[in-house]
Amino acid sequence: MNQKNFTFHSALPKAEESDSFIDLDKLLAILTRRARTIGACVGVLVALAVVYLLLATPVYTSATQILLDENLSKYAEDTASPAASSQQADMEISSAVEILKSTEMALRVVDTAGLSDNDTILHTSMTPMSLIKSGAKLMASMVTFGGPPVSEEAAREGRRQTAAAMLQDSLSVERVMRSSVIALSFRSTDPKLAARITAAYADAYLTDQLNANFDATERASVWLQERLNDLRERAQQASLEVEKYKADNGLTSTGGELMSEQQLADLNKQLIIAQADTASASARFNQFKSILDQGPDNAVKNATISSGQTNNSGLQDLKTRYLTVQKREQEIVQDFGAQHPQAIALKTEREDITRQIFQELQQLTASYGNEFEVARSREASLRESIQGVVGKNSEANKSVVHLNELDQKAKALKTLYESYLGRFEEASQQRSFPIAKARVISQAGVPSSPSSPKKTMALALSAVLGLMIGCGIAGFQEFRERFFRVEADVRTNLGLKFLGYLPLLGRAARTKKRSWFQKPAPTPVVPRGIDGNVGFDRMMRAAVDAPRSIFAETLRNAKLASDVMLQGRTDRVIGVVSALPGEGKSTTAANFAALLASSGKRTLLIDADLRNPGLTRMLKSVPKTGLIEAALGEVPWASAVRVDPRTKVAILPVVLRDHLLHTSELLSSPGMMNLMDAARKMFDYVVVDLAPLAPVIDAKAFAPQVDAFIFVAEWGATPTSMVKDLLEQEPQINSKILGVILNKTDMSELTRYSEFGGTERYRQKYVSYYTEEPTKVEVEA
Repeated sequence: MNQKNFTFHSALPKAEESDSFIDLDKLLAILTRRARTIGACVGVLVALAVVYLLLATPVYTSATQILLDENLSKYAEDTASPAASSQQADMEISSAVEILKSTEMALRVVDTAGLSDNDTILHTSMTPMSLIKSGAKLMASMVTFGGPPVSEEAAREGRRQTAAAMLQDSLSVERVMRSSVIALSFRSTDPKLAARITAAYADAYLTDQLNANFDATERASVWLQERLNDLRERAQQASLEVEKYKADNGLTSTGGELMSEQQLADLNKQLIIAQADTASASARFNQFKSILDQGPDNAVKNATISSGQTNNSGLQDLKTRYLTVQKREQEIVQDFGAQHPQAIALKTEREDITRQIFQELQQLTASYGNEFEVARSREASLRESIQGVVGKNSEANKSVVHLNELDQKAKALKTLYESYLGRFEEASQQRSFPIAKARVISQAGVPSSPSSPKKTMALALSAVLGLMIGCGIAGFQEFRERFFRVEADVRTNLGLKFLGYLPLLGRAARTKKRSWFQKPAPTPVVPRGIDGNVGFDRMMRAAVDAPRSIFAETLRNAKLASDVMLQGRTDRVIGVVSALPGEGKSTTAANFAALLASSGKRTLLIDADLRNPGLTRMLKSVPKTGLIEAALGEVPWASAVRVDPRTKVAILPVVLRDHLLHTSELLSSPGMMNLMDAARKMFDYVVVDLAPLAPVIDAKAFAPQVDAFIFVAEWGATPTSMVKDLLEQEPQINSKILGVILNKTDMSELTRYSEFGGTERYRQKYVSYYTEEPTKVEVEA
């Protein structure tokens, strides 16, 4: 008969995602769940660390500090050197670090400290890699045993090189932050040896600085001495070439100038004076000549002769007498008239004086004329002399060009020689100053405790490393976790009602390890038969034999779900399905039917898994007829039913047939529908054990005959994605599912998979509700 499809559930909303970036509750749950894995990793790493600490050879470290100070050599320098830039200071410090790490420094320490034959240095604690290398060298030496023998000198040099290499391996040199201090430390199994080598390194570095300065100044002095000798010879040769060139070309000089240049300068000066004299004489001559040209009377009256132009005192006296006589004459003429004898006498006297003055002026004019001619002749002579000297000087100037080149070369060589001479004297003085630009500010002491292995750090690091590895393994395990574990997995992934957990039964329950910190919940344990297998009668009555167990409580929850969802129905067909074979659906169906029957309900249990009838195989007696014969109408279905005498469960088994190929068609055939109609009329509940959904379509074909489904998934084994895909592809089955039961649950491990706030974490609170009386549950010894 066609049944109406009822939707028993709606898609439940998925759990809201946490607003925080990291879900602390989920993280703590994962840590709790994987605590044993993490703890095991930590324990293993700590144990390895303890073994290492017990077997490791203690190593001692001695340290010293060296300050690079440029001010230490300031007293040895004449002038203060400019302050070095930060980049230059960093380069100097880096260079000092590399010098301390160099092989040359290691060899020097080996020689000064006598370490070439020290067994502690040559035979340090052997690491696995060094043991391998030593073995390889031994084998190589055995192969080349027939070669030429090694000399003592070569063997000594080999030990020296080996000791230097060991020193470099155990040496640590680094700059202290941004300061000019270099920290130097050395590791050794002998604390006194470590202190001695560290001090030897500091002394070797200071000595190396002194030697380097001395060698540098010594080499500079030798080179400067050779250079000075060469420059002195070249400077002398250049000076001699200058003097020889002067002598060959008549380029004599006085006061730093050539004679021709001095002569020309003198002639120019004389020419200038002669020109001035000529001009002066010409002016005087022309002046007196103009006076004479006016006549005797006008010459006396109109000419004005300054006393600065002549030194003739007679002319001055005559001029004075003339003025006096003229004045008296004017007075007599004015008073007595022109015909007065005294006026006539004065006139005659005045004319005589005029004649005398005119004659004197003529003499002076002639004298000045001669003087003018002499000055002009002298000027002309100087001009001719200058022209001759200029001609000679032009020829000399051509030679002066080459002379200047020779002179510049001589001066340059002289200046260079003086510069090198000063540097040579400075280098000679610096050789006598035994001052290095470094000093030790922290002496190397004998260490009182080993620097390695550091026990606390080794244990802490091993614990942290173990924790990291454990967390990595735990994360990988969580990444692979894609199975049903807790109620939240069912609701989140499937959106279905969760009916409960069914614990492990029988041998499987005994083989699972129990968590040491959890109190186990009492579960029904079914005894094995004589042949070692669990009997069907005990398995199907597990819920009845332990009615106060969590096993029975989960099935009661499934019954309550069916009563609520199918209320109002007098007959109910409930199918039990799973996704994969071996998930325990047959045991669940049998116990569910037994629980229904024990509550007084008429219950029929049908084994409808026609290809793999698990219920039928667990019957003590092999049936001869069953569901197939009843559906085909070969026998009445009632005659094929078996009844459990204790639970009163009616069981319809299956007898396998080799020629039965289309099992799905049989389950959806009219005969099967008639059988189910008859079973509904006779029984209150019909529990049908159907085939798994993944491998075959039998359950899908039988789905129209079912009122509700109970889905069984194996705890920790059934993939969530596969179940979700199967139910999405089978909406007819999905819409009728009452809920999901997680079977074969390891109750001791369940708490570890629950998040904080999950119901699984509070099992200890209500575990007493599931405790059974010993008289009611048969416990295996």
